[in-house]
Amino acid sequence: MGLYVHIPFCETKCPYCDFNTYEKIEQLIPPYVDALAREISLWSGLLDRPIVDTVFFGGGTPSYLPKENIERLMATIRSGFDVTSSAEVTLEANPGDLTPGKLEKLRESGINRLSIGVQSLSDRLLKMLGRRHDTEQAIDAFEMAVEAGFQNASLDLMYGLPHQGIGDWNETLHRAVELGPPHLSVYCLTIEENTPMAQSVESGSLPSPDPDLAADMYEGAESVMSAAGYGHYEISNWSRPGFESRHNMRYWRNLPYLGVGPGAHSYLQGHRFANLRSPRTYIERMGEASSRSGIDSQSGPMAIKSVPVVEHFEEIGQDLEMSETLMMGLRLDEGIVNQDFADRFGRSLSEKYGPTIADLDSLGLLDSTGGRIRLTPRGRLLGNEVFGRFVHPADHVEARA
Repeated sequence: MGLYVHIPFCETKCPYCDFNTYEKIEQLIPPYVDALAREISLWSGLLDRPIVDTVFFGGGTPSYLPKENIERLMATIRSGFDVTSSAEVTLEANPGDLTPGKLEKLRESGINRLSIGVQSLSDRLLKMLGRRHDTEQAIDAFEMAVEAGFQNASLDLMYGLPHQGIGDWNETLHRAVELGPPHLSVYCLTIEENTPMAQSVESGSLPSPDPDLAADMYEGAESVMSAAGYGHYEISNWSRPGFESRHNMRYWRNLPYLGVGPGAHSYLQGHRFANLRSPRTYIERMGEASSRSGIDSQSGPMAIKSVPVVEHFEEIGQDLEMSETLMMGLRLDEGIVNQDFADRFGRSLSEKYGPTIADLDSLGLLDSTGGRIRLTPRGRLLGNEVFGRFVHPADHVEARA
């Protein structure tokens, strides 16, 4: 399975972010790391030291943690889980946190992949986004990572930003590609409710994003990346061959993963569940866990429910598993292979979704040739429309315009 480790700390929280992250709670870092190590050890016992082939430190800003904390957490993971020798171990990083010394320690601890949150290579837009680095720091961070021996490093970029023109976007794209990262993630800004950026848009101090302009930017990214030799393996991700994000591929293929830390989600043994969100409450609950009895004697759903920080729990029936497998798999360029789907569920795609597939094919949103179904270039732009049709196949929303 895959293991996701949530680090909820940020030096400053970006105005567009609605993730379960917090600033100015650094005093909680030592007890939080204690609690996180305790949860990792608890799951090790409940799952009988499972095999793990991907680990992903996300947040928040994992690189904001002192390097000693990362080293401790990696040692705890290796002690409690059977981490394969070829495991992909990713850490999300802010460019301003990376120094030659820290990068060396990260590599020594077992981190072998970085996801660097560049977002833009325009100082003007970085300031608007509330980022605490500038363009020069972003470029330096990537070059330091390469020099430190990180052969697998991804750059995260954002488009569809307020005050971002096509020229801004093209300059960022070309400068990023010139750096030669093996992987690039490209995300369209979403204005999330109750964030400072949403309030700025509502007040008129920032313009609302233009979806047509964002679509042009996305198509521009496809053109630039393709010309530079990157494979568009997932809707928002491009890579050199062999550098696809293996951890995220688990999500898109709807395969098992465990999430630890506040707000972390998991998908195991036919169940989806999530931890409570408050870091303080998480620390308190995990502090009590060491004195709880009977947890290690549970199994299956009862074991999951016995973990003191698990709050939300849902059994995933086959119909829901099929639709989720299809929706997430369609994000991939490889799409869904008919035989793989039938082997997993005992029903073919045509048996389960025949009329919906035919309809979307006729609209030019889906290609159903070659023993698989996959999104067309137009289907990528209208992905939510396609996915929604598989959840509610009877809802024929007009998609021809």
